[in-house]
Amino acid sequence: MSTPADSPHSPATRTGQYKVRGGKLVSVSLDVEDERIVRAHVFGDFFLEPDDALEDLSAGLVGRDASSSTAELAEAITARLAARDDEVQLIGFDAEAVAIAARRALGHASSWEDLTFEVIGPEVLPPVMHVALDEVLPREMAAGRRGPTFRIWDWDSSLVVIGSYQSLRNEIDADGAARHGIGVVRRITGGGAMFMEPGNCITYSLVVPTSLVEGLSFEQAYAYLDDWVMGALAEIGVRARYVPLNDIASEQGKIGGAAQRRFAGGVLLHHVTMAYDIDADVMGEVLRIGREKLSDKGTRSANKRVDPMRSQTGLARDQIIAGFLDHFRSRYDTADSAYTAAELERARELVATKFSTPEWTARVP
Repeated sequence: MSTPADSPHSPATRTGQYKVRGGKLVSVSLDVEDERIVRAHVFGDFFLEPDDALEDLSAGLVGRDASSSTAELAEAITARLAARDDEVQLIGFDAEAVAIAARRALGHASSWEDLTFEVIGPEVLPPVMHVALDEVLPREMAAGRRGPTFRIWDWDSSLVVIGSYQSLRNEIDADGAARHGIGVVRRITGGGAMFMEPGNCITYSLVVPTSLVEGLSFEQAYAYLDDWVMGALAEIGVRARYVPLNDIASEQGKIGGAAQRRFAGGVLLHHVTMAYDIDADVMGEVLRIGREKLSDKGTRSANKRVDPMRSQTGLARDQIIAGFLDHFRSRYDTADSAYTAAELERARELVATKFSTPEWTARVP
């Protein structure tokens, strides 16, 4: 986030902030002249020992080029602290957090507060259409025809969606899939398989500018984009945590997983699937890997179901989705939206020319 700030230095002083996940808020105000940082002030609700090291945090930024990367700024701060005669303890934050806040002050990043999200609630479509829309909507945003988007999937038929780099034959038992009438589609993101029967899981997609995760590592970006859903889960009684790289888990086991893809034009797709009430018997017959991984997904031996969301909340799937939407709207600036006719037509074209073709589905045999 880059905003004007009151400062005795200059009307051009800019401020950026970064909230460390599980840690403290770090803010940086700075002035730039001739593309270099000439003044900097670091502040926040963190802890620091010794007290006078605060001056070194700020001094580590001064003189740096305004185009410096997060890594370069963090390195400069670390070097400044290392030059002291005593040991400095950064509590609730680190040099990288200061660097990220500085990058935001320099205008290289955006924050959630800078964005208005177009929210699309659950609309029942063939699941392969949702897979295609995850390619269509980021390209629409890159072309300037759609803003940042948050959407919930819903579907009325069964499908296994495998990751972009997974082996088809290693993941799918073809006989089992045929026996249950379940098709297979490959998505554009990495990660593992999504076993999708009507009503058995909850899936959402975020389409955001990559500037929202500016300066974050891939691991940090996953947790950062799903921080809101941790709050949503807490509200419905699920104590969840993020497990690097891309899993959401509770005390009872894994709830779901995330995947991402970055597009040309500065757009990022991030989507998550969470198990609501999955028939583990069917999944085990269709997914080869499922036979080995059921133990970490909250399987209940009595009826062989993977139901972490249902069993932990006692809520209907529609109630959980409504809670997610309410929580997201309460945290961010939003506007209700819908798929356009052009977007749906483009998705249908991609289904026919890409996602339903054996060349794409079996790209990794």
